[in-house]
Amino acid sequence: MKTDVKAQIIDAEGMSRTIARLTHEILERNRGMQDVVLVGMRTRGEYLAQRLAQKMESIEGSSPPLGVLDVTLYRDDYRQRLRQPVVQSTEIPSGIEEKIVVLVDDVLYTGRSVRAAMGALMDIGRPAEIQLAILLDRGHRELPICADFIGKNIPTAPNEEVQVKMQEIDDEDAVYLVTVQEDA
Repeated sequence: MKTDVKAQIIDAEGMSRTIARLTHEILERNRGMQDVVLVGMRTRGEYLAQRLAQKMESIEGSSPPLGVLDVTLYRDDYRQRLRQPVVQSTEIPSGIEEKIVVLVDDVLYTGRSVRAAMGALMDIGRPAEIQLAILLDRGHRELPICADFIGKNIPTAPNEEVQVKMQEIDDEDAVYLVTVQEDA
């Protein structure tokens, strides 16, 4: 029998501080937000991108264009994982041609979702640059993908997973490390 052991590794205050730091790093690297477009990957990356945009507005006085990207049909494993994929809308409010697109997601793991997102973005337009902002990097890459902005590195074991909870859909802001244990 399997049981899940759950340990909180980031609380609401920690998440807020991490988002503030990511915001400052993005603004610093890009010398502000001129020509920057934030694109959140569904689902939690979307809400993380919204929070980054709100924080940028509080710092800079305005927020960058904000979009959301669904990569379901771009994934190389969707036929294996889902018999009938649930495709949600992609909404990119302004063109990304010659813009700096900051792709935002909650957890970087194998790199396959990010690869799919880059393919989807290239079908939409040709950005000047794609940067990757991740709340958590848990390692175990299968593709040569690395993030430009990392909120926190959380090395994990094969029997562990990271669960990000966000107020907008989970009624709490927290990150948990879940360990699946075999009962004797």
